[in-house]
Amino acid sequence: MRQLLIAAFSLTCLSVSAQVLTKEDSLSAGLIASNNSTVISGYGSFNYSKNLTLKQATANVDRIVLFIGHKFNKRISLFTELELEDARVESGKLAGSFSLEQAFIKFNINRSNYIVSGLFIPRIGIINENHLPTTFNGNYRPYVETFIIPSTWREIGVGYYGSTDKIPGLNYSFALITGLNSRGFTNGTGIEGGQLGGSLASTNSLAVTGSLLYYHGNFRSQISGYFGGSAGLKPYEADSLHLQSGTFGTPVGLVEVNTQYTGKRLGVKALAAWVDIPQANDINRAYANNTPEQMFGAYLDISYAFIKKAEKAFRGFIRYEYLNMNLKLPDNGIINKTHDQQYLIAGLSYNPIHGVMIKVEYTYRLTGEINPALIVNPYPVGQPFFTKQHFINLGIGYSF
Repeated sequence: MRQLLIAAFSLTCLSVSAQVLTKEDSLSAGLIASNNSTVISGYGSFNYSKNLTLKQATANVDRIVLFIGHKFNKRISLFTELELEDARVESGKLAGSFSLEQAFIKFNINRSNYIVSGLFIPRIGIINENHLPTTFNGNYRPYVETFIIPSTWREIGVGYYGSTDKIPGLNYSFALITGLNSRGFTNGTGIEGGQLGGSLASTNSLAVTGSLLYYHGNFRSQISGYFGGSAGLKPYEADSLHLQSGTFGTPVGLVEVNTQYTGKRLGVKALAAWVDIPQANDINRAYANNTPEQMFGAYLDISYAFIKKAEKAFRGFIRYEYLNMNLKLPDNGIINKTHDQQYLIAGLSYNPIHGVMIKVEYTYRLTGEINPALIVNPYPVGQPFFTKQHFINLGIGYSF
């Protein structure tokens, strides 16, 4: 009887959420049967990239992630993840990064509703929550969900996740989390450097996020938003820099929409995201970091499984991405057209077994011209800037 209940619950979870791929997914979906159980899971990726234009090649261990979770009872579970990026962290010299990707307690209210508290990843975009290297096409995460939506984006806070029987397939989430630090904003990487990630995060600034996620047949559609402060300073410090203090002072807003279609062989993903920083002029005056007032990005990803048998699969894909990191600049901003970017990526992937993916791809990147005022060492002293660049990338990703 117990096995039947577990199987039934598994089917319910699979019908309204992502596919269970790892032991972490099993713990999250409530598929670990016994209480007081500890699970170990993880993922990682290794990549080789050759810039055909600059004739430069690199090999890298992008990330290794170890997950340890624990089920205390049927209602309370612990989720923790440690991440090492770029292979190593040396004493006295940061060669990579070692960080805590998540550490939170999940409290199940019932089968459809739960609360999370601690350091967690809010539901924003596609990749932010679902970033296993075996779940996305290509060796690198979509650039829109790297620079516009700074995945993996995690903050300390409390969140509520649920669904309703009145509208089958509809899921929702709300969260209160720590805000951003506008001192870390940069032109070209957007708000990524402003993440606090649970490290002495100031609670003088807070943020709220929310999402609506709807499953219907082979479609998964979502809209999510973020609004929060980015000063994070004491009132007198903010005043001295002429920044708006308070819970939502010096605000940042983000809205994204995405939809996915998953058929027997055909897969389609589309996403668009927009960021608004209305007081970018004040941030630039305080920190001289050339923060844009608005950013926008979108992509379309189409894949087709030529072979799909049991655990084996062979796919081809093509993805187009558009990013404008300087959609709107404040009066004191400096234009840099190199951050107006387009990508065309085409490649193949092979799953010899569940949890392992081998990838190869070609990437074409097109940008605007560099602003001459930003060139410190002009050619021939410095290397010329190429608006068109070509790459070949090879990689392996795994998850378990």
